[in-house]
Amino acid sequence: MRINPQSRIVLLYVVLSALWIWFSDHALDALVHDHIELTSLQSFKGWLFVASTGALLYWMIGRDLHRLRVANQTLLDGHTQSLRVLVSAMDIRHRETSDHSDRVMRMATGLAKLAGVHGETLHNLTFGALLHDIGKLALPDSILIKPGKLDDEEMRVMRGHAQLGYDLLQRVDFLRGAGDIPHSHHERWDGTGYPQGLRGEAIPLAARIFSVVDVWDALISARVYKPAWPEADVLAYLRAAAGGQLDPNMVALFLKNYDALKLLGGAPEDRNRPGMAAASVA
Repeated sequence: MRINPQSRIVLLYVVLSALWIWFSDHALDALVHDHIELTSLQSFKGWLFVASTGALLYWMIGRDLHRLRVANQTLLDGHTQSLRVLVSAMDIRHRETSDHSDRVMRMATGLAKLAGVHGETLHNLTFGALLHDIGKLALPDSILIKPGKLDDEEMRVMRGHAQLGYDLLQRVDFLRGAGDIPHSHHERWDGTGYPQGLRGEAIPLAARIFSVVDVWDALISARVYKPAWPEADVLAYLRAAAGGQLDPNMVALFLKNYDALKLLGGAPEDRNRPGMAAASVA
């Protein structure tokens, strides 16, 4: 029968305490006969016991906490690997540029660190960036991979993917905090985006960070409906979109650290390779 960690610690503590008390009491009774000296040694023995068992408990609890951290990291790695497989399948169905979701995740995480995001917030941003278009799994292929321009009704359906993605993530406990990017990365700084029409800093920071990276990637990569833009034109577009479509502070931070962030995304030739493309940047 396997004993759980807390029962094992308590059992060991009780056994060691009983043995210590029994042996030490008998040893003192046999060796010391002066009452005052015996009292002093009993006090010393008690403090020694407290210090020794405290150190032992500290080591045992630390060891079990380490095991829990390893187990949690293994579980998290398993979740991440599973999500990467799902996202790869989604990108293939979407006819997205190779490594799109993973690439924008890496770059958005890098930009977020530069913006001072850390801890659990950064963790949620990373998952949200990876799953930014998860809602498109619910869209029909006739819209998702249509090579031409979408009509008004098709655009309405396409725009529903933001809410669909958010709703999907709310059904998974460890992804509930990652919904800001799927839900809000099509909001615009000037308030004309969707699905909620948020404006300025009312848009979650994670979404504002990701939108800069996503727009850059959409323009610099070849898509089924357009060739890749020249890099200079892409950067000029970002500068023009600052304060309208995009958070001007995040655009400035992106451009200031552009070379480093571009390295996180991978080689330019991979991004500009034609033939693997998305249906829409709607």
